[in-house]
Amino acid sequence: MENITLLLGIVIITALVFDFTNGFHDTANAMATTISTGALKPKTAVAMSAVLNLVGAFLSVEVAKTISGGIVSEEGMRTEVIFAALVGAILWNLLTWLVGLPSSSSHALFGGLIGAAVMSAGWSSVNGSTVVTKVLLPAIAAPLVAGLAALLATRLTYRIGRRADERATAKGYRAGQIASAGLVSLAHGTNDAQKTMGIITLALVTGGVLAPGSNPPVWVITSAGVAIALGTYLGGWRIIRTMGKGLTDLAPPQGFAAQTSAATVILASSHLGFSLSTTQSCSGAVMGAGLGRKGGVVRWSTATRMFVAWGLTLPAAGLVGAGAEFLTKQGTWGVVVTGALLVIGSAVIWGLSRRRPVTHDNVNDVDGEPAGVVTTAIAAVTPPPAGTFTAPEPGDTEVAADATAAAGTDSTGSTGSTDGTDGTDGTSGDEDLKTTIPAGNGPSAEPAPRAATV
Repeated sequence: MENITLLLGIVIITALVFDFTNGFHDTANAMATTISTGALKPKTAVAMSAVLNLVGAFLSVEVAKTISGGIVSEEGMRTEVIFAALVGAILWNLLTWLVGLPSSSSHALFGGLIGAAVMSAGWSSVNGSTVVTKVLLPAIAAPLVAGLAALLATRLTYRIGRRADERATAKGYRAGQIASAGLVSLAHGTNDAQKTMGIITLALVTGGVLAPGSNPPVWVITSAGVAIALGTYLGGWRIIRTMGKGLTDLAPPQGFAAQTSAATVILASSHLGFSLSTTQSCSGAVMGAGLGRKGGVVRWSTATRMFVAWGLTLPAAGLVGAGAEFLTKQGTWGVVVTGALLVIGSAVIWGLSRRRPVTHDNVNDVDGEPAGVVTTAIAAVTPPPAGTFTAPEPGDTEVAADATAAAGTDSTGSTGSTDGTDGTDGTSGDEDLKTTIPAGNGPSAEPAPRAATV
């Protein structure tokens, strides 16, 4: 480390900042379903994930080697290019975190790196075959494979446990969810922490500190692991809310199936050196698990926004990286301006996030996301469970009257209906129209299901 220049030191610090944002941006991958189903308390979940992310960072360097010597050519690469790439990746990470979208930190990094490299040395500096085989194809395949695996695993889980007592299996599924969430965290460390290791190694090669093709030094592995662990512990609560509650509603068996499927895909890709998006793998698994349960639905309005963010990540981060590289090419003042823009942009995004903060205290609160046409239609035709009755809200006399009339008694216990005063006959009073499906007509109706509000 004795030959590290000031610029190279700035690049290394910026890379660790990106790793930190990668940590809190991707905490949802491992812990969103565990938190949403109540298997673990939010702070306990992120602490466990942070520790396992750190452990996973030491298990492999295959992905780091793909980043440092595969995507762009090391020959003729300037240190400023790495800095510009990191600026694009960090700003995109923060922007998608602000709006709560689980976009890919990996693709943000790749996009920034490709955009900056093209601005610096042209398209010849990008290894197109590596980008296609180890970035683009896994990006398409990973969510599909993880989603299909989670869908099949969910159906198998419910089939195996269909005759088991729900209370008796609750503890088992809780333990399974915790174990599978830990596996996802470990897998995340083996994949995402290595991306920052690869970037720092590439910067060290461009600065003449390491020879081309070198493995990441131990201090690089340690610092990258610690940075992503700290970011994970901070918790990206906005994205955890989207993954845990925004895409679909998961029960413990679904959460277990989703996390196990995602972890399998991520670990397999890390072993092969595929730098896939853990975010896309986990999101695909969550959607697959949501569809795997009978009557389960996916909120396609949220999913569509997420798909759009996935498609925009590479080009958007690439454009920002290219713009940052255009500034750094102007000399020292350009590097200073680029750094200032990064700090200002990050501060603005942080300030905007404070207007509606999401913390571990309200992460499971639903924001009132519109269900969408498909989800609403499915919910409208799904009959309510037999014998269920939702108590009216205090002061909602119309619903109370409808429920009483459906049961064949009035509020005093006698047969008949209400007296029609104060709007309780359903013809006046509250302006909102409530449609009810009565279970019977008057006193002769059988006592089973009462009125169900549609």
